Amino acid sequence: MSDSELDPQAEAIVAAPAADERMDADDRLRPEFVRAVIERVEADDAEGARALVEPLHPADIADLLELVDSDERRALAAALAGLLDGDVLAEMNEWVREELIDELSATQVAEIAGELETDDAVALIEDMEEEDQRAVLRALDPDDRAAIEEALSYPEESAGRLMRRDAVAVPEHWTIGQVIDYLRAGEELATDFFEIFVVDPAHRPVGTCLLSWILRTPRRIAVADVMQREQTLIPVDMDQEEVALRFQKYALVSAAVVDPAGRLVGMITADDIVHIVQEEASEDALLMSGAGVEGDINEPVRDSYKARVRWLIANLATALVGSTIIALFGGAIEQMVALAVLMPIVASIGGNAGTQTMAVSVRALAMNQLTRSNTWRTIWREISVALLNGLTIAVLLGLGAGLVFASPHLGAVIAAAILINILVAGLSGVAVPVLLERGGQDPAVSSSVFVTMITDSMGFFVFLGLAVASGLVG
Repeated sequence: MSDSELDPQAEAIVAAPAADERMDADDRLRPEFVRAVIERVEADDAEGARALVEPLHPADIADLLELVDSDERRALAAALAGLLDGDVLAEMNEWVREELIDELSATQVAEIAGELETDDAVALIEDMEEEDQRAVLRALDPDDRAAIEEALSYPEESAGRLMRRDAVAVPEHWTIGQVIDYLRAGEELATDFFEIFVVDPAHRPVGTCLLSWILRTPRRIAVADVMQREQTLIPVDMDQEEVALRFQKYALVSAAVVDPAGRLVGMITADDIVHIVQEEASEDALLMSGAGVEGDINEPVRDSYKARVRWLIANLATALVGSTIIALFGGAIEQMVALAVLMPIVASIGGNAGTQTMAVSVRALAMNQLTRSNTWRTIWREISVALLNGLTIAVLLGLGAGLVFASPHLGAVIAAAILINILVAGLSGVAVPVLLERGGQDPAVSSSVFVTMITDSMGFFVFLGLAVASGLVG
C-alpha cells in the first residue's frame, strides 16, 4: 500500500513527527496513528512501520502492541523486531509479553534479559514454563544467571523478587573524596541510584548517605561523620505490599534490602514501588468485584471465565438464601402488594451501606490502619455512622412510603426495617473483613459475597417479619 492510499489524517500523523520530536502518548496512540502503523505492516512495509514507531517511548511502544488484536500483534512485533528491546518488554502487559516471548528462542530471551535490571529480568522470565525458564537461564552470562537464580529462589511478590542487586555500598571509614573517586571510576556501578549505603566489615548496612550530601561535603570529611545512621531496612522475604507501606509511611526514596544475617543484598527504589502500589490496588479492586486476580482485558477468555464464574456461582448460592426468606412470607406479600414494591429498597440500601463500610475496612486492613488494638473502636465508629445514616434514610423513606401508600403503619414498618438493616450493614461491613483477615484469608476476595448475603437476607427478613409481627398483614 502506498502513502497516497492512507487517509489524510493518517498521512498527517505519518509525516509530522521526526525521531527527535516525540509527541504525547495521547496523540501518538490515537486510532489514526495505530491504523497507519498496521496498514504499513499489512503492506509489508516494515521499514515504514519502524519509522513511525521509533520516536515513541518504550512504554508507548508496549501500549501500541497491547492495543492491536492478537493476530495483528505478531505481524507488528515481527516488523518492529529491532525496537522490541528489554525496556519495551519490561513495560508490557503480562499477557501480551508472554504471548510475544513464546515466539522467541531461549537465546533471544536471554539477550533481552541480559539488558535489564535484575528485577525486570526476573519479571520477564518468572512466569515461563520451567523447561523454557531453564533454557533461558543456561543461555545467560554466568553473573546474570546467578543473580536471577538467586532472585527466583525468593517467594513470589517478596522484596527479594523486587529488589535490584547493584546497590552502591562503601565502608564507613572512607572519606567523601574516596567515595567520589570510587563513583567516578566504577564502570560496573548502578546507573540510577539516589543514595549510597554505608556498610561495616561484615557488609551489614550501618547508615545511608544521599548523593546531595556527598556533592556538598568537603573531600576530607569522613563518611561516618555525615551519614544518617537511622534507616529503614527491608527483609528480603517481606511481602511487596508491606514494602510499599513502609515506603509510604516513612517517605522513602530508596531502601536497603538485607538477608536473614543482616547483610546488604540489594536495594528497592521508589519507582519500583509505584508499580507495586498500582498492582496491589488493582488486585484488591478486582478481587472485591469477583473478577479474579488478573482481570485484564488481554487475559484469555477461558482464564477470565474460570476466574469469574466461581464467584457468580457463590452469588447464586447466597441469592437463594434471600429467595428462601421471601418464600417464607409469600402469604403476607400476597395480602399487600406494597410489600413487594418496597422490599427491594430495604435490601438495596442495606447492601450499599454494607459495601461502603466494607470498602473502608478492607482498605484500612491493607494499610495496617485497622489492627487488633483498634478493632472495637473501629466497629463502634462504623455503627455510629450507620446509626446516623439509618435514621436519616428511615425518616425519608418512612414518610415517603406512608404518604404514597396512605398508610402510616407501613411507613413506620419500613422505617424501622431500614434502620435495623443499615445498622447490620455497618456491623457486617467491619466484622466480615476482620474475621476473614484473622482467619488467614484475604478480606478483599470474599467479603463482598458475605456482606451482600447478610444485608439482603436481613433486609427481607426484618421488613417482612416486622410487617407480620406488627399486624400490618395477617
